[in-house]
Amino acid sequence: MRKTVTGLLTLGMATLVSVALAACGGGADDTGAEADQLGATVGIAMPTKVTTRWIADGDAMSQQFRALGYRADLQYADDDVKTQVAQIQSMIDRGDKALVVAAVDGSSLTGVLQHAKEKGVKVIAYDRLIRGTANVDYYATFDNPRVGELQATYVVQKLGLDRGKGPFTIELFAGSPDDNNASVFFTGSMAVLKPYLDSGKLVVRSGETSFDKVATQGWDADRARVRMTRLLRTSDRDTRVDAVLAPNDGISRGIIAALRAAGYGTASLRLPVITGQDAEIDSVRSILDGQQGMTIFKDTRELAKVAVQLTRSLLRGAPPVSPDTPYRNGVKEVPTYLLPPLSVDRSNASTLLVGSGYYEAADLGG
Repeated sequence: MRKTVTGLLTLGMATLVSVALAACGGGADDTGAEADQLGATVGIAMPTKVTTRWIADGDAMSQQFRALGYRADLQYADDDVKTQVAQIQSMIDRGDKALVVAAVDGSSLTGVLQHAKEKGVKVIAYDRLIRGTANVDYYATFDNPRVGELQATYVVQKLGLDRGKGPFTIELFAGSPDDNNASVFFTGSMAVLKPYLDSGKLVVRSGETSFDKVATQGWDADRARVRMTRLLRTSDRDTRVDAVLAPNDGISRGIIAALRAAGYGTASLRLPVITGQDAEIDSVRSILDGQQGMTIFKDTRELAKVAVQLTRSLLRGAPPVSPDTPYRNGVKEVPTYLLPPLSVDRSNASTLLVGSGYYEAADLGG
């Protein structure tokens, strides 16, 4: 059984957050190594502003680092590997003491992180595993196999496959092949769906089932829309699509656009069951409107807290709270903290998203 950072959230997180709040008072009690590091700059390398969650993540970490007495150097790479490598190199050259990196391509940072190591810069991989290098200190993320499991379980339950119903048709989509999480989400989903695919209770109309066939480069919604349009045109038009496994909300919205253009979303041809991830406001509204079926809520406020406190511990020279099961990145086992994802649909969106303060009721149209 996978261990998650639930214990950190319920026990350790209270301590971590209280430490952060105490430090907001100005750090008068800081001594020794930490005093030497206060005022240091932390580089925050985010992949893109296209997905709104990365903007929220970057802003949250910047605010928390500043509250603790550090400077924040926040950069977005526009989903371009060369841009991100150049940004990280500039952070190192400017003397940033630590890096929090959500990689555009987790396998393309080996060289620049070697430079970080040589300069004594600490590195936290943020929500995307950095692969192929020993020069990453910790990894803070969500339980990503569980994300895929939750998405697939929603499909199973909504179609009634777990109650013996079927057969039904489905199309599969995955995220970007240069993002390690994409294959992890897909593997988690397929572990749940495989018994129904094997039994014929669930049929992929297009026959496209392998990760390389269903991946969506750059998590691009328009690419997803184009592919869904092609699948609808080339598959048996007399066979409706009952479900679409979509890995995130942007891709979900692209898929919905293609389906609606093909006549879905009417009383005679309902939209299929469609999954998502990130609880983006447009997709939450879509869920409440009965279009997208569900999304995965990953409270990035909590992930930002974990990353900030990990970084602070490293800058202080103090051991962080004990991590969860490590992730193998091809070179080393990276100590990892896992936060729990939550499944959100029409029945619980208000409770989970408004009740937690993540959104205001007005944001959801309430």
